[in-house]
Amino acid sequence: MVLVPDSPVNLLNDPLVTDDSTISFSWSDGASDGYQSIIDYRVSYDESTDNWVTLATGVTDKFYTTTVGLIAGQTYSFKVEARNTVGYSDYS
Repeated sequence: MVLVPDSPVNLLNDPLVTDDSTISFSWSDGASDGYQSIIDYRVSYDESTDNWVTLATGVTDKFYTTTVGLIAGQTYSFKVEARNTVGYSDYS
């Protein structure tokens, strides 16, 4: 039986790239791909408001870098979902 993949794990900021206007982070796949290859990832963010917004879909690498709409001094949270032919995983 094919299932959605496990949630991505080890979502980590890349301090060599992240600064006041850019954030970069990476992740690893969860333990199971749901018996189907992972197609891509969806990245979402929150500005400490509990209102998650999709930032990117169709991400094929296990890292993401963005400068879109970042405000220096603002706290951001990010989460990633993996997708196979069945659907999206839970959030990282």
